Amino acid sequence: MSVDYRHPLRLGLLLTPGDDGPEAAVERARLGEELGYDLVSFRPGVSGLDPWTLLSWTAARTARIHLAARPGGPGINPAVVARAAASLDLLADGRAELILSAEPGLGEAIDIVRGIWTAHLRSPLSFAGEHHRLAGAERGPAPAHNLPILVTGTPDPALLRLAGTKADGWLRPPADDSSATGGWAGAEGWAGAHAAIDQAAVAAGRDPREIHRLTHIAGRFTAADDNAGRFTAADDGAESSLTGPPERWISALLPLILDQGVSTLILTTDDPATVRRFATDVAPALRAARGEIPRPERVPSLYVRRHRRDGIAYDAVPESLAGSAIEPGDAGFGRVRSTYLRGGSPGLVLRPGTPSEVAEAVRFARTQPVKLSVRSGGHGISGRSTNNGGIVIDLSRLHAIEILDKATRRVRVEPGARWRDVAAALSPHGWALSSGDYGGVGVGGLATSGGIGWLVREHGLTVDHLRAVDLVLADGTRVRADEEENAELFWGVRGAGANFGIVTSFEFEADEVSEVGFGQFVMDASDTAGFLERWGAVMEAAPRDLTSFLIIGRPRLGQPTVAQIMAVVDSRDAETIVARLQPLASVAPVLDYSIQVLPYEAIMNAPQAPHDGQGEPVTRSALAGHLTPELAGDVGRLIAGGLSYFFSIRAVGGAVADVPPDATAYAGRSANFQLVAFGANRRALDSAWDAMLPHFSGLYINFETDLRPERLHDAYPDAHLRRLRALKRRYDPDNVFRDNFNITPGPDQARSQSSR
Repeated sequence: MSVDYRHPLRLGLLLTPGDDGPEAAVERARLGEELGYDLVSFRPGVSGLDPWTLLSWTAARTARIHLAARPGGPGINPAVVARAAASLDLLADGRAELILSAEPGLGEAIDIVRGIWTAHLRSPLSFAGEHHRLAGAERGPAPAHNLPILVTGTPDPALLRLAGTKADGWLRPPADDSSATGGWAGAEGWAGAHAAIDQAAVAAGRDPREIHRLTHIAGRFTAADDNAGRFTAADDGAESSLTGPPERWISALLPLILDQGVSTLILTTDDPATVRRFATDVAPALRAARGEIPRPERVPSLYVRRHRRDGIAYDAVPESLAGSAIEPGDAGFGRVRSTYLRGGSPGLVLRPGTPSEVAEAVRFARTQPVKLSVRSGGHGISGRSTNNGGIVIDLSRLHAIEILDKATRRVRVEPGARWRDVAAALSPHGWALSSGDYGGVGVGGLATSGGIGWLVREHGLTVDHLRAVDLVLADGTRVRADEEENAELFWGVRGAGANFGIVTSFEFEADEVSEVGFGQFVMDASDTAGFLERWGAVMEAAPRDLTSFLIIGRPRLGQPTVAQIMAVVDSRDAETIVARLQPLASVAPVLDYSIQVLPYEAIMNAPQAPHDGQGEPVTRSALAGHLTPELAGDVGRLIAGGLSYFFSIRAVGGAVADVPPDATAYAGRSANFQLVAFGANRRALDSAWDAMLPHFSGLYINFETDLRPERLHDAYPDAHLRRLRALKRRYDPDNVFRDNFNITPGPDQARSQSSR
């Protein structure tokens, strides 16, 4: 009876390094990739070369072909193998596969390997088995993709049961394998093996389609009229080698593919001529006979299915999104679950790669009765781009940066790009965009809320350079907005954009920026209130080409309070830089300093750190016109009391105030300073911050975790809020986009008496 597990056909190579050196073996692997093979593996040979090392070198020399790693020798350490395989997979961008040979404790080894790969679990891995033991091993790294574990060995009942219950595939070994009883075997040899694997899979709650069936083949090509056009047999009668013209190979292999469900054929040879002949004369016929599978079955493993969350129709995820989606049981879940500061555990992360896929993601997500969060390129202080049990639309795959018009300095940037990449792309043209103070921040979140960056006093907010956007609305409709088309929506996007849709591309007008002066000062801020007053006065009096930020940490017992001032001067002239920085240096005793002339991109070149936040962030944000003695005194007491472990102030003003307050949804044009306090005790920080509200003139939404309704009135004046609610009713009446600084579509809420 024919079986079809709906797997695409793959063709591979098993190479044995010879005395011609390691580079020759790698070149044969590269030849396989050039000829269209899908998989390559090495095994030990007389040369003594290590197969795993050869695979690592092959990974660097190839781009597409998958790499099947085989631990050498019996008695493997599964924890070491797990880390090595995951490392190879990360280096090869998700192209690794792992082959484990039959030996005592193989089932335990598989459990340990998978346990090491669950790097998102905080607890160490302990395992007490008959053959393998671990006492609190550190987990990780997680592989780049759901790295398949294939088991290989004699098709005895125990191994086939193991393949059906725990592995991702069974690979019949080559005929010369010491544990093999034969090579590729004909149709009769597969029927019993399939039945045993399928029966074990069903008993374990798995779908038999989860398990791939692979085999090695070997042989040589002969002329059509060669009398040897036949199959040769191994001593035990199992067919192990093909000899004959390509037609004979094709006729022998097709039943395995079409009738027996074998999806991967691995050619065992080191002869380049045979590798070429098989690729040109056999492979096309096999692929044509197998045919294209319109939608290859994507059968999640039992492990993945067990980790699914309630309320999400996983099997209804659109086809265009299913291949890149990440579920809680997937290997990559640890890399997408959390934000920079907040720990999350979403039920599904959709990763669209085109605007049309973003639209599909929105249409799907709005039908699911779970929370929807949207994430751009990463970071995010407020943490509102992850959730627990809901859906996250992750835009990190939309990261293109394109120069549209050099004459007008018009650039197009997708939301998943990070600002360091934008700075690097603009630097060769002598351009820059003021965009926050950390290059690891994603474009989308910052460019829809404001954007207070290193050049803000000279060049304004990031939103002030925005000229057009493309959006996906709550119903999946795609629209464009600028000053002429959908002008009111464009107004709302510049300061509250996350409420109305997902921006899939931004068009900015960049500024001409050459090298800049970058100063860093470490100062004694024990007189915290006086320090803040003096710094504030210097900044209000400073020329616009100077922008400065400061940071103060929690005081340490018996030590002076220390502040760090960082400043950028939009000039490459040394005398100008020193003149601008000198007043800052006189604010307080200087403990250390450095001054450099750098390209703007060097300041924004932040490291690519993985987001692994835990818990809930607690931050409060505000805008202020002046650092008055009263405000400085309250801030000083807040810091001295230990309620804020990280307090920062960004200078604003300058060019920001040139834009009329009603020109954009961002309304804090009169502010000279933006303050943010990070705390550990929400109730205590909220109480202290609420008492300071009379000092403030507004709120910058990206640093605020307090979602009480009063905060809307802090961020947006009444006239702004009325316009924003009208936009919400028009473009998102069902409040699909609500996991943000949310503007509800309902009527205005009563203004809190304490919010101003």
